[in-house]
Amino acid sequence: MKAVEIAENIYFIGANIKNGDLFEGMWPIPDGVSLNSYIVKGDKTALIDLVRDWDNAPEALKEQLASLNIDINNIDYLVLNHLEPDHTGWLCEFLKLNPKVTILTTQLGKNMVKGFYKNEDNVQIVKDGEKLDLGNNMELTFYTAPNVHWPETMVTYNEKSGVLFSCDAFGSYGCVDNPFDDQLDDEKHAFYDRESLRYYANIVASFSPFVQKAIDKLASLDIKMIAPSHGIIWRENPSVIIERYRRFAEYMNGPAEPEITILWGSMYGNTESALAPLIDGIKSEGVTVHLHQVPNEDVSFPLTSAYKSAGLVFAMPTYEYRMFPPVAAAIDMFGRKHLKNKKVLRIGSYGWSGGAQKEFDSITADYNWDCLEPVEWQGGCDEDTKKKIYEQGKKLAKTVKEFCGV
Repeated sequence: MKAVEIAENIYFIGANIKNGDLFEGMWPIPDGVSLNSYIVKGDKTALIDLVRDWDNAPEALKEQLASLNIDINNIDYLVLNHLEPDHTGWLCEFLKLNPKVTILTTQLGKNMVKGFYKNEDNVQIVKDGEKLDLGNNMELTFYTAPNVHWPETMVTYNEKSGVLFSCDAFGSYGCVDNPFDDQLDDEKHAFYDRESLRYYANIVASFSPFVQKAIDKLASLDIKMIAPSHGIIWRENPSVIIERYRRFAEYMNGPAEPEITILWGSMYGNTESALAPLIDGIKSEGVTVHLHQVPNEDVSFPLTSAYKSAGLVFAMPTYEYRMFPPVAAAIDMFGRKHLKNKKVLRIGSYGWSGGAQKEFDSITADYNWDCLEPVEWQGGCDEDTKKKIYEQGKKLAKTVKEFCGV
């Protein structure tokens, strides 16, 4: 990426991560991710958000600063909206290059600077609504946005340009070549639409009530551009990503979209043989189906479609008196990410004995799922069982449509 002026005396810099690592050590990013930082120049210079030493990101940052004729040692302020290491991991090295810089963050952010990086020097706490005058008619205002998605998070706003530096809020997976929404064709927009949902479901979903509060809190600002720390900059239609995040946040309490996600795993094909009548039953009601097999797919992907779907089906055999482990692991993640208020069906085969349903009921007891009567069978799936599965699939689809008001 090259340094790009996004507004008068405001520049986009950063790095694309393409080395195949997992985001947060667990989420696949086959199309990479961007680490976005921003320079705001008045009489003094502020750098908003940093990078970590990841896939040569610090060198990319240095090159872009040089292209702006900015020496790291001459940066006056480092604004840390969020202390997660993808935005702060290079802090110790940065401070060696610029030991006199003033770090601006929240009280909790200051605690984390000390805890993560063992530094207490030149850290200035900013309060909600506090302003920083950089001179030359350039001012920054800070607004706390706790738990979006860490408790110390804040966002930074420049009233003159209407730019909101939102850090992880309004972000997405995916590398960034053309940084602005109005530079993208329909295919690229569809890509960032999908990857913003996957990013949200993987990273932010648990904190959806706080996302809603933050959106409401910032509603009075005249936001002309949203500059996140991952993903594209929204300068033509910032309301698109705001409303997208609002919709994502509302999925937690439901209803979500009138769709059904099927998560399945099968040991010897007996559970798999029930998928066809299940899908036929659902589709007979005109409901969209998302099909995911574990452990063949990373949980990041079924989690994404499950988060947006009002209905879920878990198709799995009993394994040693309990749930098939890959499906059980996915269900655990769904719980951790607060996938609540779903219409749910479980089907599956068993060998000498059942037991999966008992564990399923126990684990999901506090998920606030409305579960239909399960369908279980021993060994192969005969025609009578397939008919019952078809009918339960159809019933689930009807329930989902009624739930969503379709």
